[in-house]
Amino acid sequence: MIAELRAKPTKRIVGLISGTSADGVAAALVEVTDRGGGPAPSGWPVGEARPAVRLLSHAVLPYPPEVRDRVVRVSTEAAATQRLAQLHYLLGELFAAAAEAATAAGGRGIEEVDLIASHGQTVAHVGRPDPADPWGRASTLQIGEPSVIAERTGRPVVADFRAGDIAAGGQGAPLVPYADVLLLAGEVGRIALNLGGIANLTVLPAGGRWEDVSAFDCGPANMVIDGLVRHYTGGRESMDRDGVRARRGRVREDVLAAVLEHPFIEAPPPKTAGHEQFGRPFLETLLARFGGLPPDDLVATMTAFVAESIARNLARFVRPLHEVADIVVSGGGVHNPALMDHLARAVSPLRLRRIDEWGIPADAKEAVSFALLGHASLMGWAGNLPRATGARYPAVLGKWTWPPQRPPAPPG
Repeated sequence: MIAELRAKPTKRIVGLISGTSADGVAAALVEVTDRGGGPAPSGWPVGEARPAVRLLSHAVLPYPPEVRDRVVRVSTEAAATQRLAQLHYLLGELFAAAAEAATAAGGRGIEEVDLIASHGQTVAHVGRPDPADPWGRASTLQIGEPSVIAERTGRPVVADFRAGDIAAGGQGAPLVPYADVLLLAGEVGRIALNLGGIANLTVLPAGGRWEDVSAFDCGPANMVIDGLVRHYTGGRESMDRDGVRARRGRVREDVLAAVLEHPFIEAPPPKTAGHEQFGRPFLETLLARFGGLPPDDLVATMTAFVAESIARNLARFVRPLHEVADIVVSGGGVHNPALMDHLARAVSPLRLRRIDEWGIPADAKEAVSFALLGHASLMGWAGNLPRATGARYPAVLGKWTWPPQRPPAPPG
């Protein structure tokens, strides 16, 4: 079946992901035409031509509040093995529903999809284990059982992309540089910045040479802001919608200086972050030290923290910035005007642009990225960038699951 899919000049692939904010499942139906996107960038490891990419439709399926709470709890609590196993299969159902929603949004049936590429829901990620722990290993865990997705949709599924990079000695992240090169690389140097739960960036030098691309996580984006809002509202609100709280608050420079001392901000790449660095333990420490401040002041300060941590990473690890024309922003953070204003000031004179200008809605970009990684897996192409993840070599990523074969119905 893989050979048949490879032979099709144009494939329709659904990409699925739920980010560290755990808001729900983002799904994108992407059409990929082999050799239809012009010449490949210099050093591109997968042939002489790049695929042409067209987003057909996308959808976001929010998690029910109780499911979201369970995801966040299981991401930060160790004693949850049974609950984790049940959640693994429950999220498989929701990911399958999201794939069907994305195809229906484009007026198509799921039977028209060639392949589903599912990142899953990250509930644990250790990019750099504690060196003092003799049993510590780089490790990752994404849930959302692919066998359930395959059975419910009847389509082949490729999933668990990060594991192959970790097996090759990498940190399993970031994996979006593959898609960033396909979507954004060109004669003008630019930076692709995603503002999800975590802020991560890909540096795309002028000329789009694959061997010069770099990528890493900068620190938190929405994760800490969302956590503060949930705390202050008792769970009634899950985000600083439209940046209203940050606008009302005042940035406390002493608090900002303190949080910018977090070791992750100044750590050199390759580096990757998640709940382990900026989840509940970080939030509890923050509230213990500065919880006496007016709530909106702390939200405003953490909004500034996101922008300043990105700017510091750019200044320290991305050189020379004068060869970069703009920063292309995607992810949920683009909907927070207060964050975008802080970021624009922090990275000036670089110009902020939304990825929507390239025909990819900001909320669909990561799902599109995993659809493209699914295509790479299908074609037998490496999907990781060793310079970004620390892997020893480029690796073909993902594990395949085929729809189960049902026995024929008994006669009569």
